[in-house]
Amino acid sequence: MTIDFLTPPGGLIALAVLVPIAAFLAISRRAARMRRGLGLPEPPLRFRLVPVVAVLAVAGLLGLAATQPFLQRTTTRSVRSDAEVVMVMDISRSMLAQRSPADPTQLERAKVAAARLRASLPGVPVGIASLTNRVLPHLFPSADDDVFRATLERAIGIERPPPGSSFLSAAEPGVRNATSFASLASVATQRFYSPAARHRLLVVLTDGESPRVAAPTVGRSLRGAAIETVFLQYWDANERVFTDGTPEPQYQPNPAARSILDRLAATTQGSVYDENNLGAAVRRARQVLGSGPTRVEKDERRRPLALAPYLAAVAFLPLTLLLWRRDR
Repeated sequence: MTIDFLTPPGGLIALAVLVPIAAFLAISRRAARMRRGLGLPEPPLRFRLVPVVAVLAVAGLLGLAATQPFLQRTTTRSVRSDAEVVMVMDISRSMLAQRSPADPTQLERAKVAAARLRASLPGVPVGIASLTNRVLPHLFPSADDDVFRATLERAIGIERPPPGSSFLSAAEPGVRNATSFASLASVATQRFYSPAARHRLLVVLTDGESPRVAAPTVGRSLRGAAIETVFLQYWDANERVFTDGTPEPQYQPNPAARSILDRLAATTQGSVYDENNLGAAVRRARQVLGSGPTRVEKDERRRPLALAPYLAAVAFLPLTLLLWRRDR
């Protein structure tokens, strides 16, 4: 932990104490002369020192508060230097499917699973990307859990961003299942992983509903970049997309979704799990990543603690003592 100051010159405010101290000394000398002239005894030393010490304390505390000190807490963590994970979240409109308007959507369930999977991989840098008819990075692999959670909660949402214009121009009116697994091949070519990452894992959380895809082409791209894959499927034949509590007639669950994922997994030498089998997906992820060298990282982005309000509050204690003694 370190203490820094935002406005060090603010401490000069403590020099204002010279005015009351000078006034106090002048009054004390005049009072001493009067007591000697009247033959009165001098008061005990402690009665004369208390107001001086109190004034000095008030000035010192307020001067220190004016410098705006803050406490910076630094933590360290061990981070895998040879392994990275990218979680790809399907954000097409079909991920709004749910059993009833009161139940969580597929995307909401996928986000819960992504957070749990992240928590099960401590020290491994994990990134987030979104999937429609393109894969867009939102967070490159990072060991910072807080940044991951914030990105997952605030940046990932249905069609944020929307599918590319090429899809919209070709889509049938009213049909918005924009997922295209062919775009996963771009993960291998667009530097989603750092060159130092020898263990690379791609986790795709999706309903599996996609137009026909040349699975061997995607598989060759990912395997060529040494990227292992895990697919987590969120799909149910009884789920629908609701608008104002009414199912949208344009959306019907695609019963071929699982077979599409199975073909992709076969060509990428990956694995497919349904949402109720998250534990198996976690074990597979750990197996793929294995163990390896680590590096120590410092984290100084925790919110600093401002000390000025506390110093100003403590300054009221000697000030209260001065006011109390004034009436005695």
